[in-house]
Amino acid sequence: MTAPASTDAAIVRLASVDSTQSVAFALAERGAADRTVVVADEQSAGRGRRGRAWRAPAGTSLLASILVRSRLPKSLLATLSPTAAVATAEALRRVAAVTARLKWPNDVLIEGKKIAGILLESRMGPAAPVTIIGIGINIGQREFPPELAGIATSVALETGRRVDRDTMLAVLLEEFDAWRARLEGEGFGLVRERWRALSDTLGRQVTVDTVTGVAQDLDHDGALLIDVGGTVQRVIAGEIA
Repeated sequence: MTAPASTDAAIVRLASVDSTQSVAFALAERGAADRTVVVADEQSAGRGRRGRAWRAPAGTSLLASILVRSRLPKSLLATLSPTAAVATAEALRRVAAVTARLKWPNDVLIEGKKIAGILLESRMGPAAPVTIIGIGINIGQREFPPELAGIATSVALETGRRVDRDTMLAVLLEEFDAWRARLEGEGFGLVRERWRALSDTLGRQVTVDTVTGVAQDLDHDGALLIDVGGTVQRVIAGEIA
């Protein structure tokens, strides 16, 4: 599955940065083109959802941020997160031959352990919102700190093989371009269908903040629908406990 990238898109490669997200937003302010990508070997202040730190030894993870100037209405920009998650799972399947599952809202898992994460941030630009999609994939780690050892994994640990980060990036961008084109051209339906097929969340008993019930579906805007004793509640943000 491929789709052409923007002809003026660029890949900015850096050795060490505070955060690829911060660099991407700075480039956006200077007028960088849609689908500009920032990639770094190492981040000193990488961040995940809710301000959590994202740290990895230099050269062990694919750390990328994609600048998106989307045609989507502001109310549907959140659907870029499941779109990026689907693209990440498909890239892992193609490059590493592993079967990844998706945990709402933005984790990519192998056998219940996190191998990748998505961070979507939007800011209002001069004329339209600018969205930066951060994607971190654990590639070469052979071990994790004790607090992560039971909940995190990497391509190296799952396959015993070395995977080239540039190859993973190229395939990830192919997948993202294709799924984004479907999202913007045909609506969320096809993305949602694939997300459902890859989901590790739907059908499970979940708790998101104060809402506990069975995860039923994704709504049209990426919100999680939870069946709470026969009443369906929408959760637009949060984290599954």
